Amino acid sequence: MTWTQNFTPITDNLVLSSLAALIPILYFFWALTIKRMKGYMAGITTLLVALAVAVLIYGMPAGKAVMSASQGAVYGLLPIGWIIITSVFLYKMTVKSGQFNIIRSSVLSLTEDRRLQALLVAFSFGAFLEGAAGFGAPVAISAALLVGLGFNPLYAAGICLIANTAPVAFGAVGIPIIAMEGPTGIAAMEISKMVGRQLPFLSAFIPLYLILIMTGWKRSLEVLPAILVSGISFAITQYLSSNFLGPELPDILSALVSLFALAIFLKFWKPKTIFRFASEETAAAIQPSYTAEAETKYTKWQIFHAWSPFLLLTLFISIWGMNPIKPALSGHYEGNNVLLGGINEIGKLLTFQIEVPGLHNEIIGSNGLPIAAFYKIELLGAAGTAILLAAIVTKFIAHMSAKDFYGTFVEAMKELAKPILMISTVVAFAYVTNASGMSTTLGMTLAKSGDLFPFFAPVLGWLGVFITGSDTSANLLFGSLQKVTALKVGMEPVLALAANSSGGVTGKMISPQSIAIACAAVGLAGRESELLRFTLKHSLFLLLLVCVITFLQNGVLSWMIP
Repeated sequence: MTWTQNFTPITDNLVLSSLAALIPILYFFWALTIKRMKGYMAGITTLLVALAVAVLIYGMPAGKAVMSASQGAVYGLLPIGWIIITSVFLYKMTVKSGQFNIIRSSVLSLTEDRRLQALLVAFSFGAFLEGAAGFGAPVAISAALLVGLGFNPLYAAGICLIANTAPVAFGAVGIPIIAMEGPTGIAAMEISKMVGRQLPFLSAFIPLYLILIMTGWKRSLEVLPAILVSGISFAITQYLSSNFLGPELPDILSALVSLFALAIFLKFWKPKTIFRFASEETAAAIQPSYTAEAETKYTKWQIFHAWSPFLLLTLFISIWGMNPIKPALSGHYEGNNVLLGGINEIGKLLTFQIEVPGLHNEIIGSNGLPIAAFYKIELLGAAGTAILLAAIVTKFIAHMSAKDFYGTFVEAMKELAKPILMISTVVAFAYVTNASGMSTTLGMTLAKSGDLFPFFAPVLGWLGVFITGSDTSANLLFGSLQKVTALKVGMEPVLALAANSSGGVTGKMISPQSIAIACAAVGLAGRESELLRFTLKHSLFLLLLVCVITFLQNGVLSWMIP
């Protein structure tokens, strides 16, 4: 039997219905920031609260609510959970094999300064991984690298989440922008141009903001030349590529330009003082040889060999995201190439799309059409599989025994059991929120802001990413609503769509999925509440900046709209 979503279940009152829709979200914030629950417990109880609101207030049949939760839980396991498991596994392999000692030394030989290491690893390298893979890979890998370099785990996770703001809109080879074209009818290239005229302001600012968070204003000025090289090179490349090449390459190109520009710059310029954390300064005072490993000399071949796992990771993830290889891996290739045709057949065998019983085409959405619901499992096409292949090749490069290889994998699985449980439950919560209509209710409320809508348009994207954990999902969720509302209030639709995507990037750092991924990557499962408290204020501040930019572009800066 079909069920039609009701977006104003409480006496047809949008405000009261919105307050009801906020209950699971407010509960989640309370559970983590005030009650300080373990992440997996906050996830489980938030899911239960969402199910209760969906059934008791929104009138969603209990069976459909449970099945929508199961659909989200499966998505939380694959592809998201699979990426985290393989990423942490690969990192652990480099540690167990001793390669990470050389990686650490190679970075320290470039710079021992923690501020510059954050720019290289969290900002530039993390942005590259976001552009190539998306999902949780950027934060998982870059945070683990920083911890290996000596950063405090919680600090490393927080820095990487904030740094990941700049590339999210063009992540996973531009999928968030491309996905918006279908439901809105506005060309992805036009949306790409507009996002590329908003985010570069944020991208140029993020490196400075990161260092301000780490060290304060005075210490930030000491490395201002490096900050400018990192941020401005990224921002200019992001603008040029998004406006003249399209949405697929801005992250990858911007990250590479920023990474190489800063690395080359550091060959000719060094800060007058080296910044280390207080704990390191204390250790150095007690033991002067504390930083002696920075002086260890390794050959270029040893350094290349040590970095090879992450070079392989980059190579495989890049290949997995390329057209027409990407559709072939999922069994959707339609060309004539023999090799790709063979891969396509394997992809078909390893791709499963199963209708969710009792849910598929049984919910009528806001457009009056039934909503499709599938358990979609891509074993070969998942980014996590690309990372696993990198790990398998690394086994032979690092000369790891089969016992150590499998033992490391089991160790990673055990460590990640509870974080993966949290990820699955919060994605399940997101699916229940969407299927019941709660997300749409909140979107409709913000759309009532009238002439102030240009200011609040990014908030929709921020809210969407917080709920779903994905800029792509937020764009699909609110894209049509943004377009319709923009036309009503006299706002350019392409600006509203760009605002949704740009606002969404600031919500990534507080998304329950992102929080769980970051904590899992640095071995802090159960301390998700601390990380959320660290990132929340920065998320709100950066969201405010995007709101102001959008409001000005709708008025005095309207010449910036393509």
